Amino acid sequence: MAGSNGKQKTVRDMILSLGLIGIAAALIYVFIPHDDSAPDIPRVDYRVELLTARRSAAYPVAAPEGLPTAWKATSVRFDGANSDAWHLGFHAPDGQYVQIEQSTQKPSEFIDQATQGATATKNTQRIDGRTWTRYTGGRYHALVLPAKGSTTVVAGTGSFQQLTEMARALKTS
Repeated sequence: MAGSNGKQKTVRDMILSLGLIGIAAALIYVFIPHDDSAPDIPRVDYRVELLTARRSAAYPVAAPEGLPTAWKATSVRFDGANSDAWHLGFHAPDGQYVQIEQSTQKPSEFIDQATQGATATKNTQRIDGRTWTRYTGGRYHALVLPAKGSTTVVAGTGSFQQLTEMARALKTS
């Protein structure tokens, strides 16, 4: 019976060790500072890229004017070698994401990429005299405006109200 007493001590020691490790982990969690708030997303200045895109692109490049300062531009890029692709991303006041995408790429491919797989609905929307088509079902909701030689997509995780606000703010000069 000498062997069973050793096994009991081993199990008891293992349980005590696990308890001490748990207590240590709890103390570390409580006393080490941690920040659960959302990270501050830096605002980007897109004026230089916008001027470059407007000089280089084969279509009128759109960017918002008059949006409240709570809308924060977070990403911008223009790729003249890749179908004059223009991208401008925004962090909306409620934390959602809204982007403007324009390109001369084949519309079906471009729309699928810009909307992250959304499909056209039968719903259209008039914004400043132009008819936009609503897209849903992908990662993003979207408003799509086909034009001669290019396509404009306003897409994101935001509501259609936010997408409409962005589309209404778009100016090409």
